[in-house]
Amino acid sequence: MQIESLEIQNYRLFRSAELKDLPRLSVVVGANGSGKSTLFDVFSFLKDALVQNVASAVARRGGFRELVSRGETGPIGITVKFRESGGRLATYQLEIAEEAGRPVVDREILKFRRGRYGQPWHFVDFSRGKGTAITNEAAYGQEGVEAERKEHVLDDPSVLAIKGLGQFKEFRVVAEFRGLIENWHVSDFHIADARPSAEAGYAEHLSTRGDNIAQVAQYLYENERERFDRVLQVMSERVPGVSRVEAKPTEDGRLVLRFQDGSFQDPFIARYVSDGTIKMFAYLVLLYDPKPHPLLAVEEPENQLYPELLHELVEEFRDYARRGGQVFISTHSPDFLNGTKLEEIYWLVKKGGFTSVQRASENELLKNLVAEGDQPGALWKQGLFEGAGAR
Repeated sequence: MQIESLEIQNYRLFRSAELKDLPRLSVVVGANGSGKSTLFDVFSFLKDALVQNVASAVARRGGFRELVSRGETGPIGITVKFRESGGRLATYQLEIAEEAGRPVVDREILKFRRGRYGQPWHFVDFSRGKGTAITNEAAYGQEGVEAERKEHVLDDPSVLAIKGLGQFKEFRVVAEFRGLIENWHVSDFHIADARPSAEAGYAEHLSTRGDNIAQVAQYLYENERERFDRVLQVMSERVPGVSRVEAKPTEDGRLVLRFQDGSFQDPFIARYVSDGTIKMFAYLVLLYDPKPHPLLAVEEPENQLYPELLHELVEEFRDYARRGGQVFISTHSPDFLNGTKLEEIYWLVKKGGFTSVQRASENELLKNLVAEGDQPGALWKQGLFEGAGAR
């Protein structure tokens, strides 16, 4: 799946905003407080709403009145347009309102367009726990065949229909979309969580906070040795001196990461290794996951990393996107931006208390300067991304 556009209505700073023509790798810049974290929280919100329900997702963010844009009463709206596995354009539309003090799904639609001119089929069309779903999805796209629908009632008006219906095999399209959102990864990496030894156990994928990195390293070493060796190869290329990394079990049944520096005989355990080394290793473990996430969002990956590493890290993220994942990055670093392409950059501008989104490749001045050899990071640092607040 590739998201082609994202529309946000009445979600905190985003009273009305849209990111269009999204590439596989999108990089977001903006001043502090302009909404970069809020933008990424939209992805987290959708996942939370699916895994739990809308009421729980809203409560985690302080309640409906804290989440809805200032001065607005709702509904909160999120619309995702994407290409599904068959290449068809699909739209998922979610609107959330408040009823008797509790958030509810005011409208939820999952629709697919039939060809260039055909009317879309509403695979799911629900409001406040009641709605319809297509029963003849196998006939989708056939000439002259109309959609057949069946009415359904959910137990809870704050539960997403794609969650309730996605559990059943007859709703393949719905189940596929649900599975994609469930596997989104919005990183909330904390270097302090990645340092301590961890309980020995089983973990195939890095958690959002990175606190299971030792278990994942152990899993890769034992089950995906080729990928583990690739991570070490990239580490040795990107971080001079690191020749080996191992997840070493301790006598009390815990795991601790140990990094071998070629200059020293004994390896260093994680708490004695630099923040940058730990963080780079964690990112590489994430990026070389045998089962890439369909969407990966990372805030400010430049923190704790040497500026010289950032151009290489951009390439690692771009390679991940080429292998099938879609990547969203926020950054404050001109060095990171210098590794990106103009069409990959979006910037946020906050004015009058609300945020709008602009695309660098649509700005004629930036296009001309880059064509003449200037780098995006240098232009941002000079303040030419108007309103982005680089200075």
